[in-house]
Amino acid sequence: MARSAARISLGLICILLSCVMEAGAQQHKIGYVDTDYLLSQMSEYESIQHQLHSVSAEWNSELQEMDEEIEQLKEEFQSKKILYTDEQQKKKEQQIQSKVAQRQRYLEQKFGAEGAYFQRQKEFLEPIQRMIFEAVKIVAERQNFDFIFDRAQNAGLLFGGEEFNLNDEVLQELGTTLNESSN
Repeated sequence: MARSAARISLGLICILLSCVMEAGAQQHKIGYVDTDYLLSQMSEYESIQHQLHSVSAEWNSELQEMDEEIEQLKEEFQSKKILYTDEQQKKKEQQIQSKVAQRQRYLEQKFGAEGAYFQRQKEFLEPIQRMIFEAVKIVAERQNFDFIFDRAQNAGLLFGGEEFNLNDEVLQELGTTLNESSN
């Protein structure tokens, strides 16, 4: 699956490059940014990360309490198992399974693919991402770039010369100064 996606990406890059080459005399101006780097330079992003960490710590604490309760029920069951009738054993096992299922539902609700954590992350990050993309668009139009790629998270840009790096221009457009710790 990953190979197939890589081949498709490589194919699209080849097509793009061949189109650029076929344009002949027409020169295309290409640049790149690293949105992960841009985000790391924004104080708003740091605040969002802190908020998300606080929320996830609270939910992880709740999960830990559920784990402890389940473990306690299991230990109690094992220590008193010989005293229980078959019916009582089944009832205790069902009680434990019910708690395990409840914990799993909670985990999915909070941290699953459609869970509250990712919903909040999306809610918090969308405005900042819009600001970055708007700043990229402004820089691209001002400096007449035809294409701007995102180097973040291995998005397909294997190499980019520093002269094509637009991170500083985008940060300037955003009105953000460099964090000293990032250099």
